[in-house]
Amino acid sequence: MTGHFDLLIRGGTVVDGTRAPRFAADVAVRNGRIAALGDLEGARAAAEIDATGKIVAPGFIDAHTHDDRLLLSDPSMAPKASQGVTTVVAGNCGISLAPMPAGVKPPPPLDLLDESGAWYRFPSFAAYVEELRAKPAATNAALLVGHSTLRVQAMDHLERPANAKEIARMRALADEALAAGAIGVSTGLWYEPASAATTEEVIEVCRPLAARRGLYCTHMRDEGDHVMASLEETFRIGRELGVPVVVSHHKVMGKANHGRSVETLPLIEARMREQAIGLDCYPYCASSTILTASRVDVATKVLVTWSKPHPEFAGLELAEIARNMGLSTADTIAKLLPAGAIYFSMDEADVQRILAFENTMVGSDGLPHDAAPHPRLWGTFPRVLGHYARGLGLFPLETAVHKMTGLTAKTFGFKDRGLLKEGYAADITVFDAGTVDEAATFARPIQPARGIEAVIVNGEAIWREGKATGARPGRIVSRR
Repeated sequence: MTGHFDLLIRGGTVVDGTRAPRFAADVAVRNGRIAALGDLEGARAAAEIDATGKIVAPGFIDAHTHDDRLLLSDPSMAPKASQGVTTVVAGNCGISLAPMPAGVKPPPPLDLLDESGAWYRFPSFAAYVEELRAKPAATNAALLVGHSTLRVQAMDHLERPANAKEIARMRALADEALAAGAIGVSTGLWYEPASAATTEEVIEVCRPLAARRGLYCTHMRDEGDHVMASLEETFRIGRELGVPVVVSHHKVMGKANHGRSVETLPLIEARMREQAIGLDCYPYCASSTILTASRVDVATKVLVTWSKPHPEFAGLELAEIARNMGLSTADTIAKLLPAGAIYFSMDEADVQRILAFENTMVGSDGLPHDAAPHPRLWGTFPRVLGHYARGLGLFPLETAVHKMTGLTAKTFGFKDRGLLKEGYAADITVFDAGTVDEAATFARPIQPARGIEAVIVNGEAIWREGKATGARPGRIVSRR
């Protein structure tokens, strides 16, 4: 086949995101889209990438992020671009940067996006979307509006269920956000700003999802002792609204619950036969969020990721800090707040079982503004490809790529992304299947991945030769 293109990726092995067997092919790009795949020996292009011996795959889609602010404050998106991610789903766990007028002090966990509150300055979701479009990032973004953010807007006290007037206000704000480009509503019912919300409140706030064809994503009310009841609550919300649901970072927490994925996954599989359900997970045995005593109690080890009054303790174990301070664990926590932490509270067998589940997507859940972040921020996708697929043989490479591309695009309804297919957006990641792996560790969490050769978004390279290119071709992604 002959022709002139903007970009040619020559000599690579294509893993197309469908789980089909890999095949040798050149990939041609024109006007930000995939124009041809196959033997393009006679073709010419303005730029070429030699992918001999490398895998050419769809750009990875991070199913669960907290990149709302990062898209504006560090538009190179280095933590994600460096590991092959071309699209991020932001606004998870009930936490979104908008709508929130300037001057509102964000309560935990909203401070995970910005403890100072300075970035909470968008009075409407439309204003946030407009700024992202005016100042695009390197990666694409699909946006959720957070229920906890809406509660902060509409309620004077968060420790109670919302009344009818407050629900109506939140419902109107949710509808405005969906009209402005949000793909759905997220909840964080495990967190204090939303834990008092009833199931009925969530359903009524989310009513606009049906008409706007949005989806419901949730950090469930409980991922420990009451995980089964929380799953059923999630599925009920989806059924009553008639919309797809996504279970965020599915896990079973606490030593008493180790092994319970053998209960949760069959339930999810059974309900999938009745309604549209998706789920994601990150490939680690440790979670990361705000520091609280209740979460410390179920963890075998805790690392402090940031502390406003004591920034010098970032990256240290809580037990070590307590010894240094000469205080009890409870008193040490009180001294550190507000703060964030990494909690080692999951079982590796559960992580592998959930990750291997046919319908599980990959999401990093990284917190980009932590001083000592969880290594998942920089290492999630290469860890799946390297440690789990190549190292442990948990699934073939084609399945690993599908879990971070085609499956994610299908679950979220992204009509022209997630596959290497003619006519699709030219979001492409080129990597070395033999060397790709995480470099980030708990001791050194800010490290670009190994084996990522090139990352292309809408036809433009955003990561080459181990560094950001400076290109900002990202777009706001919507559901079909």
